[in-house]
Amino acid sequence: MTVAVIGAGECDQDIYRLAYDAGRALAQSGYRIICGGLGGVMEAVCRGVREAGGTSIGILPGDDPGAANAYVDIPIATGMGIGRNIIIIRSADVVLAIDGSYGTLSEIAYALQLGKPVIGLRTWQVSEKIVHCNNIAEAVNEIVKLVE
Repeated sequence: MTVAVIGAGECDQDIYRLAYDAGRALAQSGYRIICGGLGGVMEAVCRGVREAGGTSIGILPGDDPGAANAYVDIPIATGMGIGRNIIIIRSADVVLAIDGSYGTLSEIAYALQLGKPVIGLRTWQVSEKIVHCNNIAEAVNEIVKLVE
């Protein structure tokens, strides 16, 4: 199963730690991670995935795969700018939104349009279809329930 982790390209230490812990927990649970491959939440989740022995895929907005953060295992340069957001969501089975700004909001909208489950941690509250969780353990439990 592939989990898209979406969130802010820049974040404070608290959100970074939350995303890092999410990456570790998801990788330890056997999930592949797909994200935007850059900084902030994306870097933190990829770092957690790497340190837990998992695999992360970064769908990059530009043409250079070398622009990916240092923890992305598989960088995919799209040259599509923000258009890459639909690829991230379309490629995932479930979406975990952590914090985020308008790019995250667009990805949440795509997920809802496509009928993909969305789990939220400190993120947009735009739909009753988003399952908002208080911590990583709750979020991972929600994802596990979706697999069963």
